[in-house]
Amino acid sequence: MLVVAAMSGGVDSAVAAARAVDAGHEVTGIHLALSRNPQSYRSGARGCCTIEDSNDARRAADVIGIPFYVWDLSDRFHEDVVVDFMDTYAAGQTPNPCLRCNEKIKFAAVLDRALALGFDAVATGHYARLEPTADGGVELHRAVDHGKDQSYVLGVLDDRQLRHSLFPLGDTPKVDVRREAAARGLLVADKPDSHDICFVADGDSTGWLREKLGERAPNQGGRIVDESGEVLGEHEGTYGFTIGQRKGLRIGRPAADGKPRYVLDIEPVSGTVTVGPRERLAVERIRADRPRWCGKPLEHGQDGAVVTVQLRAHGDEHRAVVRMTGSGDQLDISLLDPAYGIAPGQAAVIYQGSRVVGSATIAATERVSA
Repeated sequence: MLVVAAMSGGVDSAVAAARAVDAGHEVTGIHLALSRNPQSYRSGARGCCTIEDSNDARRAADVIGIPFYVWDLSDRFHEDVVVDFMDTYAAGQTPNPCLRCNEKIKFAAVLDRALALGFDAVATGHYARLEPTADGGVELHRAVDHGKDQSYVLGVLDDRQLRHSLFPLGDTPKVDVRREAAARGLLVADKPDSHDICFVADGDSTGWLREKLGERAPNQGGRIVDESGEVLGEHEGTYGFTIGQRKGLRIGRPAADGKPRYVLDIEPVSGTVTVGPRERLAVERIRADRPRWCGKPLEHGQDGAVVTVQLRAHGDEHRAVVRMTGSGDQLDISLLDPAYGIAPGQAAVIYQGSRVVGSATIAATERVSA
């Protein structure tokens, strides 16, 4: 096959490209230029979206012996990922920009361009597995290395995208990938993984949002209150908070019981942030919008389908019953055990065993009654 290998400049994508060559594919390496001014994004060798990363990707392609190009997707990235990040926070919700980047950039813009140029598939360094089905389809599954599994952020991919994707690392633990990179002579073998949001240069998301939102912010400050409405403090903008947050609340006086307080609710129009005890974060029901299916849609009877759902990128799985509602554009998720600190704007990814069934965006939650 003719394969485009998306090379971020990190160890995973470099080894994935090398394995695609070993599998007999004709591979071309590409690096995504996601900012017209890379200095405005993070600097330093952290594995994503910097000038250093572009140079690391080019050197890895030279070692592997494949052609290498840089594709400028900065405008698309700004609109589909950066603006979405700002808009979602301004609405009092918590986005996942890496998930949105996979959906809109790596497996939409990149794949569409690759197919238009005559390529057959896109290979990436994501830790996930693809397994063929009896009817000739393909299923997305968790990686063998559960500690590095990235199937959550791939839960937005549809059947067509999966059929044109390759994840060469899904059956290998990360430690073995680094050993293989060193054996292949790839200089990125010991390069640190990327953990921060690539377009927030210093890791200060709140400061970045304050600067970028400016007058677009729905409020320039507001009150922090408890559940009774008593004012506990003030803040500079609701975009600095997320549901379940404990640190950085800057409340002057402790709770009457001496226990920590957490963000329970964010009201961006009035600028009100409500805080309370951890037990009030317990959620038993979720409404999620815009489901996307990784292959066949969820099959369920009148009583719903018993599945597990993951509600954060690095969170645990929760047993749940899921039903499609309305015209199929919403999901009703009943958790069999409460989950804590679930933030609207994040993704609920549905699993049956190790298989990723699909995902939807959390729109609202229902808490356990006091």
